[in-house]
Amino acid sequence: MTHSFKTRSFSAAMKTRSWPTDGRRRVVIHRLLPEIDDARFPVKRALGETLRLQAHVFCDGHDRTDVRLRYRHQAEPEWRELPMRELGNDEWQAEFLLEKLGFYECQVVAWVDHFVTWLEGFHKKADGGQEISVELSLGADLLDAAALRAPKPEAKRLQEWAALLRNRSLPIEERGLVARNPALAELARRYPDRSLASEAPAARKILVDPPKALFSSWYELFPRSWATEPGRHGTFADCERLLPEIAALGFDVLYLPPIHPIGRLYRKGKNNATISGPEDVGSPWAIGAKEGGHKSIHPELGSWEDFHRMQARAKEYGLDVALDIAFQCSPDHPYVREHPEWFRWRPDGTVQYAENPPKKYQDIIPFDFECTEWRSLWEELRSIFVFWIEQGVRIFRVDNPHTKPMGFWEWLIADLKAAYPDVILLAEAFTRPKILYHLAKCGFSQGYTYFTWRATPSELREYLTELTSPPVREFFRPNFWPNTPDILPVYLQQGSRSSFLQRLILAATLSSNYGLYGPVFELCVREALVPGKEEYLDSEKYQLRHWDWNAPGNIKAEIARLNHIRKTHRALQETNNLRFCEVDNPRLLPYAKASSDCGDVILVVVNMDAQPQSGWVRFPAEEFRIDPRKPFQVNDLLADASYTWHDGSNYVRLDPAVSPAHLFWVTQYVPD
Repeated sequence: MTHSFKTRSFSAAMKTRSWPTDGRRRVVIHRLLPEIDDARFPVKRALGETLRLQAHVFCDGHDRTDVRLRYRHQAEPEWRELPMRELGNDEWQAEFLLEKLGFYECQVVAWVDHFVTWLEGFHKKADGGQEISVELSLGADLLDAAALRAPKPEAKRLQEWAALLRNRSLPIEERGLVARNPALAELARRYPDRSLASEAPAARKILVDPPKALFSSWYELFPRSWATEPGRHGTFADCERLLPEIAALGFDVLYLPPIHPIGRLYRKGKNNATISGPEDVGSPWAIGAKEGGHKSIHPELGSWEDFHRMQARAKEYGLDVALDIAFQCSPDHPYVREHPEWFRWRPDGTVQYAENPPKKYQDIIPFDFECTEWRSLWEELRSIFVFWIEQGVRIFRVDNPHTKPMGFWEWLIADLKAAYPDVILLAEAFTRPKILYHLAKCGFSQGYTYFTWRATPSELREYLTELTSPPVREFFRPNFWPNTPDILPVYLQQGSRSSFLQRLILAATLSSNYGLYGPVFELCVREALVPGKEEYLDSEKYQLRHWDWNAPGNIKAEIARLNHIRKTHRALQETNNLRFCEVDNPRLLPYAKASSDCGDVILVVVNMDAQPQSGWVRFPAEEFRIDPRKPFQVNDLLADASYTWHDGSNYVRLDPAVSPAHLFWVTQYVPD
C-alpha cells in the first residue's frame, strides 16, 4: 500500500511563516520595575525624588551585554541615556533625579557588547599563557568597526590602536599591553555597535507630582461657621481672619467644602431633616441655584475680590487654599434646565435624585454618565477644573470619585496633568479596595484610606504593610484623616481627650500626608447624632455653627507641636520608609522611620489602650546605621525628655492620662 503526500515548497513555507523583525537580536529585556499592571498606568513620584529602576536583562551564552536606561520628560524631544549597573542574577539598575513636573517616559535598550566580550576573553587567554595573536587581530577588527562610528579625532585614535594590535613587528607582549590599556577600552565602549539592539516592548511612564503630593498637612473648615458672632453667615473675610491661627497650628493646606450657591429645592434642614425652614442654609454639596453653579461663588460668602484676597493672604502664611470638586447638582442648578440630556429622567417626568438605599439625597442629582451626550458632559466637567485652576487654585479634594466612571478620570487627569502639572488631586473615595486603588492608578495624587477605622495595633500593622509594599506604594499615596464631616468614628465618640491625641499622632507620623476636620477635632467634639452611628450631632454640613476656638480641653498646642516636628524632621516627610518594631505587649505599637541617608531617625511608640501600658521595645539600631555596640540616645520630642538606650530591648511605659505616645528622635550617644 502506498501513500502520497502533498508538500509545500520550502520557499512557500518561508513566506507564510511569522518571522521576528530581526532574529539576530539576542538580548532579552524581560522586566522593567517598578511597573503598574504591565505598564498600563504610570508609576508615581514627587518633584525632587530620585527614581530607581531595575530591569531583568539577559542574553544566550556567555556574551556580555551593554544595558542602558533612556528617559525624557514629556516636553523634551530627545532621549537622555544612562548606563545601568549590573547587580547580579541578570538584574540591572539605574536612577535619575526627577527635576520637572509632569510625565516622564523611560525605556531600556540593550545589545551584545562584542568588544567587552572579546576583552574579557583576551584577558583570560593572556593570563592563562595561551596564544593571543589571533585574539589581537579580532580586537583590531572591533576597533576598526568602532572607528567607523566615531567622530574624526576619536576614530583616528581607535585606528592607531588597531594598527598596533596588528603590528607583527612588535613583540607580542607589547601588543598585549596595548590591548590592556584602560583608555582603549573606555574609548571603544563609547561607540558600540547598536545595530542589533533590543528595546523594551513598552516605555514606562512616570507621573511627577508637586512636593505637597508627598508631604502635606490639611485643615478643613466650613467658612460659613466662622462669623465673629453667632447666627451670622461666615464669609471669606472671616476665613482671612483665621489664617494666622491655622498657620500657627502648622498646616499648609486649607481645604474648603464647596463654596458655590446652594440649591433651594428639597433643601435639607438641621441634622439632615428632609423638611427645611427659611433659616436653614442647606448642604454645600447641593450645588447650584439661580445665582449660578460650579463656576460661581455663594453670594453670602463674599465677592470674587474677597476670594482672591483670601487666597493671597493664605499664600503669605504658607497656606494653599484647596477646593472641593463635587460633580453633582441641586434640582435648581442651571445645568438641569440648560442641559436636561445630562441627567436621568424617571417615567413620571421627574429627575432622578441621588440614592444609596435606604438613604435618600433629595437635594442632590447625579450626572448620567451613560447619556448619549457624554462627550459634551465630559468637556463641561473638565472646564470646571480649568476654571478654578485659572482662578489660582492648584489643590482639589474630589468628592466621591468612585461614583463616576474610571475611564472619565483617566481621560480627565491625564489631560489636566499635561497642561497643569502642578495640580494635586485628593480622592475622597471610601470604597472597596480595588476601586480605591484603581482611582490612584488613574492619576489621583492622594487618596483617603481605611485608617479612619483601623483601631488596633494588629489592624494598623497589616494595613500599613499593605500600603507601603509593592506594588501599592508605587501608585497610591495615602492621606490619613482621623475624622471628616461625614465620619465621627466610634472610638472617638467613646474616647477621651487622649483618644484624639492618639489618633492625631498616628495619622501625622504613619503617613506623610494627613488632615483634620476642624475645629471639631482640636476641640475633641464627640457628640453623635445617634450613639454608635458615625454622624455628628448638629453637623455643620446642614447648619451654621459658632465655635470657641480656645474652649477648655482643646489640643491646639499638641497639634502645633506635632506639625512643627513633622516639618523639622525629614524622616516624617515620607510614608514608604515605615518599619514596624518588635514589642512584647500587643497593646503597644512601635514603628520607626528614617530619611534616605539615615541622617534623621524617628521612633514612635503609641499606647493603643485607654489604660497605662508598658513593655519592652526592640529597636533595630543597626538597620538605621546606629552602632549597636554603643549606647544611643532617644529624645522624646513630645515631652522634652531624653533616655539612653542599648542594643536589644528597652523599657517603655505610657500612661494616656499623661501622653498616649513617645515620639523619639534617635541619635548616636557620645559620652562626655
